[in-house]
Amino acid sequence: MNDSVFRWLNYFCAGVFTLAFIFLVIPALLQDFDIIGAFAAGFVNPFASGYSIDVIICWAVLAIWVRFEAVRYSVRHGWVCLLLGIVPGVAVGFALYLVLRQHQLTVRGSDQM
Repeated sequence: MNDSVFRWLNYFCAGVFTLAFIFLVIPALLQDFDIIGAFAAGFVNPFASGYSIDVIICWAVLAIWVRFEAVRYSVRHGWVCLLLGIVPGVAVGFALYLVLRQHQLTVRGSDQM
């Protein structure tokens, strides 16, 4: 897979999730602007709780990775991807971090990691 395909597949995944988020979450949130209730709704049953915990832990792993690579490889602006990992979601933050990381490492000629 070349760099362009990698980048566009990640953009595609981030876009699909963002559109799904807009159509599924925003209307419900506009109806009753209760952010705590919206967060708690992710834990309404054991299955939803499992998925919600997975998402939270995935964000924490992404945060550790972003911090590690900021120090070790000087990958900059990863914090923006962490914010995007909160809203709209980890799928967007993770996909965009991979693109950001690939670009910065390729520019430096260090993509043999």
